Amino acid sequence: MNRTRHIRRALLAGAFAAGTAMLWAAVPPLRMADLGPGAASGGLLDRHGVMLHAALNDDESWCFPRPLEGFSPYLIEATIAAEDQRFYAHPGVDPVAVARAAWSWTTGGVRSGASTLTMQAVNLAGNSSRDVSGKLRQAVQALRLERGGSKADILAFYLNRAPYGFNLIGAEAAAQRYFGKPAAELTLPEAALLAGLPKAPSRYQPLREAESARARRAYVLLRMEAEGMISVGERAESEAAPLGAAWHDFPRLAPHFAAAMADETRRGRTVGLTLDAELQARCEAAVAKYLHRYNGDITNSAAIVIDVQSGEVLARVGSAGFHTVPGGQVDICAAPRSPGSALKPFAYALAIEQGELYPTEKLLDDTIDFGLYAPENFDGIFNGLVSASQALQLSLNVPAVATLDRVGLREMQAFLQQAGLTTLNRPPAFYGLGLALGNCGIRLDELCAAYAMLAHAGEYRPLRLRSGEAPAAPRPLLRADTAAAVFRMLEQPFPKEPPGGLVQGSGATPPRVCWKTGTSTGFHDAWTIAFNRQYVVGVWVGNSDGRPSPRLVGALAALPLAGQLFRALPASSSPAWPDAEGLARPVEICALTGLPASPWCDARETALLPAGQLLNRRCDVHYPGAHDSVGVRWPASARHWDLAQIGATVRTSDVAAVETPNRALRITTPAEGAEYVLTGEPGGDRVLLKSSVDGEAAVHWYQDGRFLGTSERNAPLYLALEAGKHQLTCMAHAGLTDSVQFLVSR
Repeated sequence: MNRTRHIRRALLAGAFAAGTAMLWAAVPPLRMADLGPGAASGGLLDRHGVMLHAALNDDESWCFPRPLEGFSPYLIEATIAAEDQRFYAHPGVDPVAVARAAWSWTTGGVRSGASTLTMQAVNLAGNSSRDVSGKLRQAVQALRLERGGSKADILAFYLNRAPYGFNLIGAEAAAQRYFGKPAAELTLPEAALLAGLPKAPSRYQPLREAESARARRAYVLLRMEAEGMISVGERAESEAAPLGAAWHDFPRLAPHFAAAMADETRRGRTVGLTLDAELQARCEAAVAKYLHRYNGDITNSAAIVIDVQSGEVLARVGSAGFHTVPGGQVDICAAPRSPGSALKPFAYALAIEQGELYPTEKLLDDTIDFGLYAPENFDGIFNGLVSASQALQLSLNVPAVATLDRVGLREMQAFLQQAGLTTLNRPPAFYGLGLALGNCGIRLDELCAAYAMLAHAGEYRPLRLRSGEAPAAPRPLLRADTAAAVFRMLEQPFPKEPPGGLVQGSGATPPRVCWKTGTSTGFHDAWTIAFNRQYVVGVWVGNSDGRPSPRLVGALAALPLAGQLFRALPASSSPAWPDAEGLARPVEICALTGLPASPWCDARETALLPAGQLLNRRCDVHYPGAHDSVGVRWPASARHWDLAQIGATVRTSDVAAVETPNRALRITTPAEGAEYVLTGEPGGDRVLLKSSVDGEAAVHWYQDGRFLGTSERNAPLYLALEAGKHQLTCMAHAGLTDSVQFLVSR
């Protein structure tokens, strides 16, 4: 009886196979494209193709199509073992399975399915039916599909369209949801679990029906062993493994980009960005965690990381939390805020480019009056004579405003606009000289692009956000030697990093770095931009509603976060610092004024100046006096502190009047050649500084070129004695000066 049954089944299968072969040859091919594109979920991809942000499709499902090579080989084999063991042997319809199913149906035996993966692909494309005529149409379509597409295409179509529970369509969405990883990285037990789900997604759903899912996985593993795909040991080990399935959220990085591109991604489009998913995740976490230290006093922050050589944005954090902080859905990277002193480097750079300033040139940090505008320093203290480099590093306001006054407000605004700052669209008079101090609204991303111009040897390029975009042609704004000079002016280690670059306790030598902070008037915004030739990191810290806080100081609130982000960036193969070769030249300068020395400057030193900068401005503080002596003359105010021009100014005045006895300035204490011996007694080793104009005018005092302070009526100044030979200089009104030398012994 059994032998007869097998003979009948074999004859039925043979007849069906012959008919299938004839039909396969007769039907026209069906191309894969004819099945329709499907409702893919859109999203954002990083520079490596990693998902940054996923979006639901129009069917409110998650579906992320991948090519066949985007699926784990384990998943492909497990799917074939579970659904269609003869997939590679049949032409779309399996005669053996059909004969078995037909025999079972006619004899009333256990129902057996005959649907192949190809037929299921046709079914997933919308050609579903459970009646006999519908199954026949499916079979014909499957035969046509096998003629029009490859086995690999059919497998990929199935894996991208099959249901895997919840609203998950395709194995990639299932792998991301259940295991938090791409389908290409699935292990054997994970792949076997997923391969068993399309049979009955609700019944075998692993998060709700764990035991059913485990049993189904065991069946798939058994089929894989039977087909020779895995060994007995692999099957046993995989059966014993925990299910490992858990709820994993789809990527939600770069939410501000996702919101801006929602129309594109909702239609199933994937947008490639220049961001790096790993770096973006680290930056978002670091920004959110950093604000915990402020206990709600400061509630928001933003950050951006730029690759200098390519101009690509590697990370961009628009707020400390899209849904978790007040105003978090506002993209602060694109919101104009007052930058404070963060604009100062551009004033100095433009002055150097125009030949109006040397990096070593001494500027007077003192009271300055521009009519209705009289800037002061952040701490309310004036520092006297400082070099341009020191003034920039110390972020002094008066020298910055005086420098802008030299280059011209209109020229400065035009330069910043060329550097990509689109928000500076008011007439120059609207900003005034306060532009050097950031009395305007600037976007963080545009400010960082301007710093990237400095870092890229003075060449400006718009930032690149979308992968595949051709880079814009660079636009030179500064000479390379000018940009290199700004590097030297701004270089300094981050706080808690000792000079020389060694990080305490690590033994590592991090790349050299420049940084500049900014604090808006009224303590509303704190900024830091850190950069070298490899990266630019920009940080803003504040409150979305503009609420001020005394803690919103750039060096205190923004600099630590900028340093943390910068030092965590991956190592780069490009140089971190401009090559000094050809960009700087040694020049002999006056040790007192910092200008290229004149023949009458007796104290000189050698400094590096930009190689292309003309030496058309030399020290004119020293001039030839009578009887081979050298005279010294200074400008009368900080506003006219252009040391190279004061010679002409003095020559047009009555020089003899400056030297008349009633206007003479002399240091009376200490006297020329005085000698002091240190006693070591508390408060005993100091001297009251005295001059011939005490009580009549303010006198500024300097020891060895270092500003000591100012003596005024009822406000004397004491000098703390230090062992060694010293030169003491004082300066009063009209640029009058006097100097003495004295000795202090132990």
